Amino acid sequence: MTRIGFIGLGAMGYPMAGHLIDAGHEVAVFNRTTDVATRFCDDFPAARHASSPANACDGAEVGMLIVGNDDSVRSVALGPDGAFEGLGPGSVLVDHTTASAALASELGEEAAGRGVGFIDAPVSGGESGAQNGVLTVMCGGDESTFERVEPLIAAYAKTRTLIGPTGSGQTTKMVNQIAIAGLVQGLSEALNLGMSAGLDMEKVLATISNGAAGSWQMSNRGHTMVNDEFDFGFAIEWMIKDLGIALAEAERLGAPTPVATMVAGYYEELLAAGDGRSDTSALIKRLR
Repeated sequence: MTRIGFIGLGAMGYPMAGHLIDAGHEVAVFNRTTDVATRFCDDFPAARHASSPANACDGAEVGMLIVGNDDSVRSVALGPDGAFEGLGPGSVLVDHTTASAALASELGEEAAGRGVGFIDAPVSGGESGAQNGVLTVMCGGDESTFERVEPLIAAYAKTRTLIGPTGSGQTTKMVNQIAIAGLVQGLSEALNLGMSAGLDMEKVLATISNGAAGSWQMSNRGHTMVNDEFDFGFAIEWMIKDLGIALAEAERLGAPTPVATMVAGYYEELLAAGDGRSDTSALIKRLR
């Protein structure tokens, strides 16, 4: 059993923290919306409802957080009520938020100055992956710290990999999101062509998903895209945030991203049309 302070009970964090409790760990939770934390403690009576991030991490061996963006991370990690104030020397902070590599470096430096280990560990797999405990977690940090927290991450992740030093996890998530943007746009154009031609799309998907065109997006989103179902999954507004981080880093590195930049603009169009909470596969709506 490990004592854990868990901060952020959104669509991802709620099931992730639940898996930790189910695995037998002692978990204190904090959420900025108090009602959510209260509901979580009703669902998981073994959890402790903490009054602040610092209180959640008070005496914890590991602090974990998954919130919205760089500023959200700073608000719950730093300052007199932040997670670092509760974590003592020898503990570890794991940030599962999709944020910038610069923030990861900032938190890593703060952690080192306090004698605390740090792992940047953004996740992929969406809400269903969190609920089913099969997320993919991309980690940055030193090997000994990763080895300490990897068994905990295993409670909600099918794959957890140390990519490299601090910031490597966040940069890998940027690679992931750029790849997804291109895949979903290509899938949208392909499915729209098939539907315009009057093909039996169930047969089309069953056929091509087993060939070179097959992908997670096709297998998990192809049928719902054909059926105009987008009220689930990873929201467009979050993809816009993620792509913004990725494109800024790509520009800094001088790495061209013509397709991802174009698709980011398409997502902005859908956001302006009121589709911000729709799944990212709603890209196909632009083509109809």
